[in-house]
Amino acid sequence: MVELRKLGVLSVAKINAVLSAFMGFIIGIFYAVLGALMDAAGTPLVQGISPILVSFGLVLIMPIIYGILGFISGLILAALYNLFASLFGGIEMKFKKVE
Repeated sequence: MVELRKLGVLSVAKINAVLSAFMGFIIGIFYAVLGALMDAAGTPLVQGISPILVSFGLVLIMPIIYGILGFISGLILAALYNLFASLFGGIEMKFKKVE
């Protein structure tokens, strides 16, 4: 049994940013499809701007916003993990060597 006592704060923040940006892209696609449906129905998402422009703009903006927030949350969570792991112990893990 091994124990994970410390995380690399920057490495956790980077991977969390990439995963969050990917989720932002998926959510942006969902909004793009929703905007296309709203455009077909003639319902404006934002007054004076085509729903298609707004929804496809979100495909570009959402990954950036999610990536930035993911990086910040990764920094905070990894730092908190390191603090609490030093006080209470880390996560116990069991590995099996496969040859």
